[in-house]
Amino acid sequence: MAEPGLDGVALVTGASSGIGRHLAQGLAARGMAVAGLARGEDRLRTAMDEVAAATGGRTLAVAADVTDRAAVDAAVQQVVEQLGHVDLLINNAGLIDAAEVPLWEADPDQWWDVVSSHLRGAFLLCRSVAPWMLLRNHGRIVNLGSGQGLAAQPEYSAYAVAKSGLMRITEALAGALEGSDVRAFDLAPGVVDTPMTRSMPKWRGRTEWTPPEKVVEFVTAIAAGELDQWSGRFLRVGVDDLATVRGLTPDDGARQLRLRSYGDGDPLA
Repeated sequence: MAEPGLDGVALVTGASSGIGRHLAQGLAARGMAVAGLARGEDRLRTAMDEVAAATGGRTLAVAADVTDRAAVDAAVQQVVEQLGHVDLLINNAGLIDAAEVPLWEADPDQWWDVVSSHLRGAFLLCRSVAPWMLLRNHGRIVNLGSGQGLAAQPEYSAYAVAKSGLMRITEALAGALEGSDVRAFDLAPGVVDTPMTRSMPKWRGRTEWTPPEKVVEFVTAIAAGELDQWSGRFLRVGVDDLATVRGLTPDDGARQLRLRSYGDGDPLA
C-alpha cells in the first residue's frame, strides 16, 4: 500500500535495477505515479510491474536510450500523455568504465559512451522536461552524482569526468531556474549495494553499504521542497545528516566545484 506524503509524477531513468529501481518503488510507495525509463524493455516492464504490485501505485515502463534525442523526446511525451506532466525528474542512468585502467589504456569508444550516458543523457532529459516545469512553475530535478566526481580518479577517469560534468549541469540549471519554483540538485547516493558497484574491483570485499532507503529519504525530502536551499549544490547520502541539512542554508560557493586559492594574492580567488 502507498505511504502518504507525495503526489504528482516522477520520471526515473535507469529504473530497471539498482538505485533507480529502489527509487521507483520508494516514490510509488509514497504516492507518486512513477514512469521508469531504461533501454531494456522486458526487464524494465517487469520491474515496473513489480513496483505497482508492491505499492499499489501507478507505474509506466518506457523503453528508451537516454542518449538518443528523438527517443527521449518521445518517451517524455508518452509519460505526459499517460501519467501527466513530470513533477520530479531523476537522472540516474549511466555507465561505468569497463576496466580499472589509466586513461591511455581505455577503449576510446567505451570511455566516451560512459561520459555520454551521464552527460548527454541528463542534458536531453532536462532539455525535454524543464521547459514544462517552468511553464507550470513547479518541479524538482535530481541528478545522481558521485563522490568520484570530486577528485581525480586514475582508474575510473570517464566516470569521474562524467560526474564532475554533471555537477556543472546541475549548477547551470539552478542558476537558470532562479526565481522559479523549479529546483535542481546533485545527490550522491553513497556506495549502494547494486550490480554496478559489485562489478567494480575497487569495492571488492566491501561489507558496509549505504542503505537504499536513505537515498529514497533524501529524494523524498527534495520532492517535498524541504531542501530547496540546496538547489545547485552537492549532497551526499550516508555522510550528510538529513535533519541537519534541512536546517542549514549553505553559504555562497558551498558544496559547489570551485578552484582553491593558492593564497591571498591569487587573482582567481
